[in-house]
Amino acid sequence: MVKGRQSYWLLKTEPAEWSWEDQRSNGGVSTWDGVRNHQALNHMKSMRLGDRCFFYHSGGGASARRIVGVVEVVKQWYLSSVPDSFRGGRGGDAAGAVDVRSLGEMRRPVELRQIKAEADAMKGFALLKQPRLSVVPVPEGIWERICEMGGGYGETTEEEDEEAETATPPPPSSPPANK
Repeated sequence: MVKGRQSYWLLKTEPAEWSWEDQRSNGGVSTWDGVRNHQALNHMKSMRLGDRCFFYHSGGGASARRIVGVVEVVKQWYLSSVPDSFRGGRGGDAAGAVDVRSLGEMRRPVELRQIKAEADAMKGFALLKQPRLSVVPVPEGIWERICEMGGGYGETTEEEDEEAETATPPPPSSPPANK
């Protein structure tokens, strides 16, 4: 991804191991670790503060595979305290992590089948090219399209977001009159 600009990612998790509900009930901040694949690890090492990530539930059948929320990177790559036995005793940098904070739930979860149905708009999306990777980059245009498909994310409605972007700020208030 381009240095100096916000990048976008997709983080996969098995809901039985760590779900969106777990993320939210955890105060919204968690350590994203347990990634073993070298390519996925390299993606995590590329993450920068403020990068946005789709929170994707994998496994559990086709209907469970979907983007359910958005998190933000709040701590870049660091070595975590995952025991060497987790890494299969091979050492190396597989014990790394990033910390992420919840930004909001998708207003409508976006299922994998919906993403696949938009093949032309999703060209180049690693989720479709390398479906087994647990961390993949998301091109900006694809990020925007998926956000649109899901009606956005967060606490406000899509209409409220648009109104806030186009609203004219009120005039400054005048100082109180002297009494």
